[in-house]
Amino acid sequence: MKKFVAMLLCLMMVVALCACGESGSLDDALNNSAKEDVIDGSAGLAMGTGGDSGTYYAVGGVICKVVGDKTGLDLTAVATGGSADNLQNMGLVYQLATVQSDVMTYAYNGTNTFAESGKLDNFRVLCALYAETVQIVTLDPSIKSVADLKGKSVCVGDQGSGTYYNTVDVLAAYGMTIDDIKPVYQSFADSTESLQDGKIDAAFLCAGAPTPAVSTLDSAKPIYLVSIDDEHMAKLLDACPYYASYTIPAGTYESFKEDTQTVTVKATLICSANLSDDCAYKLVSAIFENKDAITELHAKGAELDLTFATDGIAVPFHAGAAQYFAEQGITVATK
Repeated sequence: MKKFVAMLLCLMMVVALCACGESGSLDDALNNSAKEDVIDGSAGLAMGTGGDSGTYYAVGGVICKVVGDKTGLDLTAVATGGSADNLQNMGLVYQLATVQSDVMTYAYNGTNTFAESGKLDNFRVLCALYAETVQIVTLDPSIKSVADLKGKSVCVGDQGSGTYYNTVDVLAAYGMTIDDIKPVYQSFADSTESLQDGKIDAAFLCAGAPTPAVSTLDSAKPIYLVSIDDEHMAKLLDACPYYASYTIPAGTYESFKEDTQTVTVKATLICSANLSDDCAYKLVSAIFENKDAITELHAKGAELDLTFATDGIAVPFHAGAAQYFAEQGITVATK
């Protein structure tokens, strides 16, 4: 039996070498074999999103429905721990995912959340979807500035989440660190529940506004959103150029009557690097060619825009997505 197995392995290696041509090598054969592990969507595609009370999950569900109906692909939105979880499980559990643009950059470069585990090169960008807003929510009207959070109990998102690093960045602009507050690590839904119960003083959230968890809180008690003033906004943007200044309009939440100045990153749709070019092309084209249908089911669909989808992205796009954008006259970087 051992001799038979050895002979079989040898035969397989010879066949692989022959398939590479006369100038091929065993390494070439192995690389070609790895490339054959292509995801074409025939077995269905799972999309990692975020908590089931967040915008990621809601928008992901809508995209799965609309794109699935138009393309025939079997797409399923899955509630997850958010950006870091989605990236760490890309290709293992999820074939698609929504992530913060800053967090995916950390993953690709092996920094911040991914400094210890190392950089990830197993994912590619399909498109940016909408502006993801850093929201500082409180029920205490005396908290008018980020500086007022000093010594307060503040939810900073899940451990290692994108929201955690957003918190660190915003505090740093005010000359503060995480040690200047009493950090609490919770999901969106748990943090708004803790606010309502008086267990925390404020919460950072990074999600498209309006965020379902915040809207639910707003229906129970009046909320306040904390602005980032001009001076500290300039410091934040200088230190962290992947943010953009953004104003949350008055009326976004029913009880809040003032515009709020804050920052955004991009909610970005990524995929496994092994997704087939054809499947990636179908996904991206179906999203932009069915913007109206997506918007009917979720207001964030109105933010779909070809320029926004491609500008300022520091991670390579999937070749299939690049093909679609090229047809629209837009060139994006691939690998």
